[in-house]
Amino acid sequence: MQTFILALYVLIWPLISLAVLAVIGIATVKDIQVARREKRELV
Repeated sequence: MQTFILALYVLIWPLISLAVLAVIGIATVKDIQVARREKRELV
């Protein structure tokens, strides 16, 4: 049981990291699109 929990813990963290990275990436792309639409710089 302890091995299963440890394996689950090790396998879940990359999924959480990937989800966070995806959210950041999608938000950045949306910000770029809005900036282009409004003809302004992103920064």
